[in-house]
Amino acid sequence: MTYVTYDLRLSMRDIVINGVNVPAGKQVQINIGISRLPTHTLIDLPVFVYRAKTDGPGLLLTAGIHGDEINGIEVLRRLIQEKALLPERGSVIAIPLVNVYGFIASSRNLPDGKDLNRCFPGTPGGSLGTRLAYILMSEVVPHVEYGVDFHTGGARIANYPQIRCTLDNDLTRQLAQAFNAPFTVQADMIDKSFRKEASRKGKTILVYEGGESLRLDEFAIEQGKLGVKRLMQYLAMRKHAESPPPTTTVLRQNTWLRAKASGIFNAFVDYGVPVSKNQPVANITDPYGQAQVTLKSPYDGYVVGLNMMPVVNAGDALVHLGAE
Repeated sequence: MTYVTYDLRLSMRDIVINGVNVPAGKQVQINIGISRLPTHTLIDLPVFVYRAKTDGPGLLLTAGIHGDEINGIEVLRRLIQEKALLPERGSVIAIPLVNVYGFIASSRNLPDGKDLNRCFPGTPGGSLGTRLAYILMSEVVPHVEYGVDFHTGGARIANYPQIRCTLDNDLTRQLAQAFNAPFTVQADMIDKSFRKEASRKGKTILVYEGGESLRLDEFAIEQGKLGVKRLMQYLAMRKHAESPPPTTTVLRQNTWLRAKASGIFNAFVDYGVPVSKNQPVANITDPYGQAQVTLKSPYDGYVVGLNMMPVVNAGDALVHLGAE
């Protein structure tokens, strides 16, 4: 891959978050008070800001918007611990854990049952989710141009490491290629999601998916770390990054194979592997050995996600397939 050096002859910007000014060349942790638990315990949102002495792009890294999606949290924790987010140009803002409430409860959602990633752009006087979304959009997003939002599969789904983005957008596609996850998957923007609302503000956000909720996946974590380092090099924020793996496989078409019947789900393939058209990829049986339904791939492609739950109901998403 050819890395691009940008013209960074920009005036030094002011970065002020929650009333704290972060000057050039400084690294600061800012704790934004969100609200209180019913016990009156204060809940903070820790924001890590790393500024180089030389101006350049602003990169936002967020994880834990869904509180049970742990792999992205671990990606950012390790990058912070390794001091790998210190830029030579520009600024990095890292928020390893956005949904503190969900993390405490091992839950995807907030205490009121709402999905934080459907609460954007938020409002200062609304529900807990809209208030948290408003803080992110008003205090943090204005200071960046690019971002990566880290997720994992939800509802017992394991995702092979992938970047989800709008492939028809040239800049988004270039950033995804620079991150260079094993898969790059076409994904339309979802109403009231962080990615879509940030795009309305002129920001380019990639979504990284890797692993399964409430379970650490070492391969997904490592791919996330390497992707951030490569992206920072592409944006001329770092001079050195790890050698890139083989070029990301771009999947413009993707579909879910769903359960045609209820029963016990047996996958014949692992996630990340190629499949051929009409290849049997799984079956569903009853518990008594009297019925069986076989699922076949509708095209040549790859398994990008897999349901890890053996007991399924009719209509459940089981095998996520993508095709070039």
